[in-house]
Amino acid sequence: MALALVLLGLLWVVFNVELPPVHQLQQNIEAVGWAGWITFVGLYALVAATPIPVTLMAVAGGLLFDVITGTILSVVGVMLGCWAAYWVARGLGKRTMSKLLGRHRDPLEQHLRSSGFYAVATLRLMPGFPYWPVNYGSGAFGVRHTPYVLASLVSCIPGQFSLVAVGAFIADPSVFTGATVAAGWAAVALLTISAYRNWRHPNGA
Repeated sequence: MALALVLLGLLWVVFNVELPPVHQLQQNIEAVGWAGWITFVGLYALVAATPIPVTLMAVAGGLLFDVITGTILSVVGVMLGCWAAYWVARGLGKRTMSKLLGRHRDPLEQHLRSSGFYAVATLRLMPGFPYWPVNYGSGAFGVRHTPYVLASLVSCIPGQFSLVAVGAFIADPSVFTGATVAAGWAAVALLTISAYRNWRHPNGA
């Protein structure tokens, strides 16, 4: 649902907001050099630490940068935001975060407590499932820091790559960028299935 809303929002922007051409935006980013990278990463980290869907930022990474650079910057930004949200949840405590998580509370507590690493990885990979409940739920319900960070990193790379590839395809709709999108989403699908199986059947049963 969240992913659909974001895509509808993107369509509204395309048809109702007059933006500079993509190549002009890319030139502006190149002109400011590393400052543009830092700004993008910082903004992404802020978004990732809130309930705002990260899809928009990842797609923007593909529009503004090439696929490799956009993926690297998106992964850095989203990991910083996820890491910050985890510690915010740890600081606020389970009782406060349980109220904030609302309907996400019960399933997250059940799944994250029983299988932290694979639960985090699976939920991160699932298209349309927001990042923020996983961030705050992991901190609130006792997922250990190292498994949380590792699961987030391993699972966010293919997810971010697939979204950045969409942005790159919008900027340059070619056979190559189209194949990149297909490869990215195929990887997400395969890894989601693998993580889910390990989550539900950790002993290979």
